Amino acid sequence: MEEFMHIAGHVLEHSVADMLYLVPFLFVTYLVMEWLEHKTGGKAQAAVQRAGAAGPIVGAVVGVVPQCGFSAVAATLWAGRVITLGTLFAVFLSTSDEMLPIFIAEQVPLDVILKILGAKIVVGMVMGFIVDAGMRLARRIDAPLHIHDLCERDHCHCHDGEGGILKSALKHTLQVTVFIFIITIVLNGVLEVVGEDALGEFLSANPVLSVFGSALVGLVPNCAASVVIAQLYVSGVLGSGAMLAGLLVSAGVGLLVLVRTNRHWKQNVAIIVGLYAMGVFWGLIANALGIVF
Repeated sequence: MEEFMHIAGHVLEHSVADMLYLVPFLFVTYLVMEWLEHKTGGKAQAAVQRAGAAGPIVGAVVGVVPQCGFSAVAATLWAGRVITLGTLFAVFLSTSDEMLPIFIAEQVPLDVILKILGAKIVVGMVMGFIVDAGMRLARRIDAPLHIHDLCERDHCHCHDGEGGILKSALKHTLQVTVFIFIITIVLNGVLEVVGEDALGEFLSANPVLSVFGSALVGLVPNCAASVVIAQLYVSGVLGSGAMLAGLLVSAGVGLLVLVRTNRHWKQNVAIIVGLYAMGVFWGLIANALGIVF
């Protein structure tokens, strides 16, 4: 019992220390992002709707904006057939969810962040055009629905700004801080018991398995998924391939909105499976090519 209390105290002490310096970075980052979202969110949505065949390009670029709000918007727009399926995949694959705030808070070098964001944008564009080309060849064209009725029915509140940007930034900061704190305690506990070297050697010896596992975690429709993957990558536990696979599929609540707004469950399953397969594919490619961000 004495040894357990010693380990628990040590883990808690390190976890609190890890968190204290992150909170100011998180708050400032979310405050800036909330301001940008309120100023440009509507323009980004309108740009995707006007893009037509070029939808995957616009979708991949605007989808990379932090948080999963736009992936939720894209899911609703696709359910109303306002955007193409390829555009939906482009947005999902490029969505960075909580990755960017974590990387900024952890002071990851800017060039590394830009390379990762660039890779997600490129993958989103490429896969988006491939999906749209496949749909055209299969002659799968869906009749448009009434998108406004769809949004009102499902109450997605994708851009709900009640309370102002300060309150929203505080709420996001608190939520992510709790997630990170819990995850940090778990990670520190595992590393304390198992040993950082042993864990690192295990994952390093299983790069293929880590890609499949990371992509599976990334599918969890919650910002905690991208937080876990980003934290493990920053701490050196996950390699570039596994990190890329997990973050490519981290569409956040966009997947929940998709399931809620699109009533065809077979289509939803196919999209989720396809998203997972794409993430694993590009993660394995990154590993095979020895890509390091």
